[in-house]
Amino acid sequence: MNIAVIGLSHKTAPVEVREKLSIPESQLEGAIALLCSYPHITEAAILSTCNRLEIYIVTPETEQGIREVTQFLGEHSKLPVRDLRQHLFILLHQDAVMHLMRVSAGLDSLVLGEGQILAQVKQTHSLGQQYNGIKLILNKLFKQAITAGKRVRSETSIGTGAVSISSAAVELAQMKVANLAACRVAIVGAGKMSELLVKHLVAKGASQICILNRSLKRSQALANQFQHADLKLCLLSEMMPVVATSDLVFTSTSATEPLIDRAKLEIALEPNRPLMLFDISVPRNVHEDVNNLDNVQAFNVDDLKAVVAQNQESRRRMAMEAEKLLDEEVETFDVWWRSLETVSTISCLRHKVETIREQELEKALSRLGSEFAEKHQEVIEALTRGIVNKILHDPMVQLRSQQDIEARRRCMQTLQVLFNLDAEEQFG
Repeated sequence: MNIAVIGLSHKTAPVEVREKLSIPESQLEGAIALLCSYPHITEAAILSTCNRLEIYIVTPETEQGIREVTQFLGEHSKLPVRDLRQHLFILLHQDAVMHLMRVSAGLDSLVLGEGQILAQVKQTHSLGQQYNGIKLILNKLFKQAITAGKRVRSETSIGTGAVSISSAAVELAQMKVANLAACRVAIVGAGKMSELLVKHLVAKGASQICILNRSLKRSQALANQFQHADLKLCLLSEMMPVVATSDLVFTSTSATEPLIDRAKLEIALEPNRPLMLFDISVPRNVHEDVNNLDNVQAFNVDDLKAVVAQNQESRRRMAMEAEKLLDEEVETFDVWWRSLETVSTISCLRHKVETIREQELEKALSRLGSEFAEKHQEVIEALTRGIVNKILHDPMVQLRSQQDIEARRRCMQTLQVLFNLDAEEQFG
């Protein structure tokens, strides 16, 4: 079996391509089921965020497995595979393992050290298990990556003062206006990203903030966290009138089609009224054609790179420290991975010993007579199982923990010779 990751990110593809490959949570179950139905994919997990879409697989045939994932991505995005390939990256085994560790630690993020990605990796792990895509190998890999992400944040300073996509958007807005505190602000959406937007806007002095969402209940829950800010709450159906009276608009929803476009703004805005839109959603909530309107400026997640670059240098030095921790986590996973080759020998030995135990137990019980056997069978059964388990325990632990590959293989060969093991015996 081999591990591979196939995907694209803010480093390899512009937002107009990323939004076509984005897989919303509501579609994850079907997507994972489809991936696992391919003949060369035995496990699959999908990490889909505003800045990346990555598919992790376990495959017995690497080339075939990658081809099947590429086929899936082409069908999902409706992009020709020849156009898609230029934006994809493919990493195999050790590189794939290290990549997920770096992603979980925030070292591969647009905003170096950002914390939200760790929660997204945890969610990918949880949903992958729930939808039966993650089994033995990816389960171990994702658990190790989550541990790595936690270690980096607790044992280094990379997360100290690290900005999120939301705070980068607010910083960009602050660079574009003379006085953020005097601006009327609308936020479309009431999820985690919007919560962070409110937090950073309030910290920068903004006080005229309106939250627009399909559900007032969700908006109210967000507003309850910022009672001192006196947020105004509106339904999404009131969006265009609110936008028309705002100076700054931030959008962060899971909508798959643009909520704001040129046609809607032309109707709603007064002539020559200035407006700035900051769209941190993927797929985009704001159509790029709004930039054709006079006095309207729209920015998307790719426009945040200049802001982020100003905050990166100090965290880059911390990232070097984090990489050393990740090397340790990769090694831990690799030791476990190498130990998997012992499974067949261990299973074969256990099967052979168990077969002998059952045969000898049956003989003993038949000699003891049916009345005694029925009365004491459970006790004798437990006794013989306990003896077998204790005899096998130390050899099995030593075999699994042997880190020297050649030494471990010699041990397995010795067991196979001494106990006359045949791989076919494992399956009875």
